[in-house]
Amino acid sequence: MIRATIKLMLDGKPMANGKHAVYMRILKDRKQKKISLGLYCNKNHFANELFTKHHPNYQTENQMLLKLKARALEIIRLFKLNQQDFNLDEFEDEFRTTKREKEVCIIDFFNEIIDEKVRTGNISTADTYKDTRDSIIKFKDKDLKFSSITVLFLEKYELFLRERGSKGGGVKFKMRTLKALYNKARKRKFIPKEPYPFEDYKFSKFKSEARKIALTIEEFKKIKNLKVSEHPLLLEAYNYFMFSVYCRGMNFHDMMLLKWSDIRNNRIYYTRSKTKRQINLEVIEPVQQILDFYKAQKRPTNYVFPILLSENLTPQQIANRKHKVLRRYNTRLKEIARIVGVNKKPTSYVARHTFATILKMVGTPIEKICEMMGHGDVSITIAI
Repeated sequence: MIRATIKLMLDGKPMANGKHAVYMRILKDRKQKKISLGLYCNKNHFANELFTKHHPNYQTENQMLLKLKARALEIIRLFKLNQQDFNLDEFEDEFRTTKREKEVCIIDFFNEIIDEKVRTGNISTADTYKDTRDSIIKFKDKDLKFSSITVLFLEKYELFLRERGSKGGGVKFKMRTLKALYNKARKRKFIPKEPYPFEDYKFSKFKSEARKIALTIEEFKKIKNLKVSEHPLLLEAYNYFMFSVYCRGMNFHDMMLLKWSDIRNNRIYYTRSKTKRQINLEVIEPVQQILDFYKAQKRPTNYVFPILLSENLTPQQIANRKHKVLRRYNTRLKEIARIVGVNKKPTSYVARHTFATILKMVGTPIEKICEMMGHGDVSITIAI
């Protein structure tokens, strides 16, 4: 006799934003399988297989949970009626079949993934999916199905992007996002594994036309020697740029999240947000001077720089604040370049390229630069 039980549960391990994933557990023959439902909540917002009234939209999402559980129980009942045994993978495949039969709408799945990214605090990734989603809506329509994604579709979409001014790097960026979405749909078994259009549509043909800007040693010295006392409005941008260069090209996002607790025993310890590599570096004298300047401000947060002004910002508030300060930083950095006679238009990322370029100029081995910058691949460093 077939014996299987279904239970809606909360993952005991919280995600980076403190929320927990809700999943469906099927137990059969002393084996279990967890099936993701794409729902998340605070630990105290879930009890007895349902969201509590403290959870946002708890009534709507509880209806969804009940329908999903009813769907699972119905699948087991049909297996029993047909006297058909099944394994856990076959159950999941059947559970996901409803979405496949209806042919998942690409835009709907885009929205689902965007919502998941926002819930987990990955705002920049959510924005990436939004950008590609909106582009595809302009290219086709909101009712586009995954079955429409063919090699011919991808070639025409590429032409559409190029006709509207996108270069190789921009086209590749959107294509990679679309591919990531397609792969997620395959992994969740919303669509079959075959055919797979991205097998024949190659990304290697794309070359980014954007030239990475870096300062020469002489240009860097010009910015370094700026008399900041004569341009007080440029002090913030000057400090951020110099700190980034002296700290091995630390990017703006990592500077924004840097805390005083990350600095100890005359060293800075942090995890690079892009690659998750652990970085630690010595606090040299120019860096210490910048740290002393911000330490003296005695702001009521543990953040080193006055970018995030509160410890309790939501992911969206953090993204908004980052965008505002970064835009101001880049504008004033260009003003600094103009004043000191550097005929380039630097941005925050120029600090990172400048650090690597200067090291190359003085003969530092590529492998050493790669290690210092926290790159996961030497080829990335060579491309700078």
